[in-house]
Amino acid sequence: MAGAKYTKDHEYVRLEGDIAVIGISVHAQAQLGDVVFVEVPEVGRKVKAGEAVAIVESVKAASDVYAPVSGEVVAVNDAIVANPALVNEDAEGTAWFFKLRLGDKKELDGLLDAAAYAKFAANE
Repeated sequence: MAGAKYTKDHEYVRLEGDIAVIGISVHAQAQLGDVVFVEVPEVGRKVKAGEAVAIVESVKAASDVYAPVSGEVVAVNDAIVANPALVNEDAEGTAWFFKLRLGDKKELDGLLDAAAYAKFAANE
């Protein structure tokens, strides 16, 4: 995804102004298989980079979703809670998990760009 940054835990973050949109990468979704359950954080929750803030379960495994950056949760995607299969259909698009008001934009500098993430994921 153009302009997105990634973590080695397979989350992505893309900016919409000063809001960070966070979800799991297409690679993570492919590894999980059919997603059957999603739990998102509460709006208003303050999170730190690296903190587990959501859960995604598939027929294969359950995984934590970590905040790639620090901030305050300003929105959650109720559509993926109601229909977790959306994550399989558009993991890096409409199936985002939550949005954060960024605490420190400099935290983005420590994340992987799309090319570096693709290389990392291919070697995993």
